[in-house]
Amino acid sequence: MTWTRKPIIPALAVCVVVLAGSAGCDTPGGRGRGGAPSSPVGRLLDERDAEGRPYREVDEQDAPRVGVEVTPDAGGGWDVRLRVRAFRFSPDGTGRRARAGRGVAHLEVNGRRVAVLRTPEHHLAPGAFPRGTHQVTARLYADDGSVWAVDGEPVESTADITVSDQEPTTGPSAEPVAEGPGAPDGPGRAG
Repeated sequence: MTWTRKPIIPALAVCVVVLAGSAGCDTPGGRGRGGAPSSPVGRLLDERDAEGRPYREVDEQDAPRVGVEVTPDAGGGWDVRLRVRAFRFSPDGTGRRARAGRGVAHLEVNGRRVAVLRTPEHHLAPGAFPRGTHQVTARLYADDGSVWAVDGEPVESTADITVSDQEPTTGPSAEPVAEGPGAPDGPGRAG
């Protein structure tokens, strides 16, 4: 019986292609098929927001953008509408992994968070704010809780509202957002 040795080069080339192709694949758990963590989007900076969350620096060309519009409604409240570009809101239950242009928006009034938004619209209750001018800020966060940033500055937008004819009352929109295991800032958050 004779044995013939066939060239091994074509077999190695097929193995390299198969292995290289699977290394770029990703699963919902944020790990490639080989179990190694996928590479993060952007880079984490030393700068942090008021709650201790790190900034996630991305190039300006790849960065998400947000604009905030606040208009009074007929009932005395305020309608907030976010205009986003290169950004998609993540649904509740999304894993805690940064993905390019994905996440949530934190809505703040005078520096105090009032809502975590997973949609571009929110309503601020009538009478939730005393008379005067107030700043409404929307800041974009990745699903891992980091703040999207460009040139060391958070991706955010601020609009002013002026309340002139309402008496202050306490409403649900003026209260801080409750934290919990399903919230993007629940257990395990930085700070």
